[in-house]
Amino acid sequence: MKKEANMISDWLDQNPNPEIEKFIEKNLAIAEIVNQELRNRDWSQLRFAAEIGKKPSEVSKWLSGMHNLTMKSIIKMEVALGLELIHTEPIKEYEYVFLGKVENRKHLKIKANDYKGDSEMQEYPIAM
Repeated sequence: MKKEANMISDWLDQNPNPEIEKFIEKNLAIAEIVNQELRNRDWSQLRFAAEIGKKPSEVSKWLSGMHNLTMKSIIKMEVALGLELIHTEPIKEYEYVFLGKVENRKHLKIKANDYKGDSEMQEYPIAM
C-alpha cells in the first residue's frame, strides 16, 4: 500500500489538477472522520461493514481514503453513524424571524402619524 500511495503522490505532483486535489482532500477528510468515529465507538471495520450491509473489503477501501466514494455510500455511513459527513445549507429565498409581539399599538400609531405629518410639511430645496 505504501508503494501505491507514493505512486499516486508522484503522479499528482507531476500532474497538478485543482479538482483532483480537492477530491482527494475531501475523500481523505471523510475517511478520517469515519475512522475517528469508529475509534470513538470502539467499532471494528468488520462491525461497521455489518452495520451498513457491505463487504469488509469495500469498507476497507472506503476508509483508506483512496476510493471514489459515491453519495449513496456516504449517506449509508451517515445513517449508520448518525452524523453528517457532507453539510449543505438549503437555499432560502425568505427567512421569517419572530421578534415578539408589539405592545401599546395606539402609541405607535400616534408616533407614525406624527412622523408622516412632519415629513409631509417639510419643503426641500431643489438642487440645480
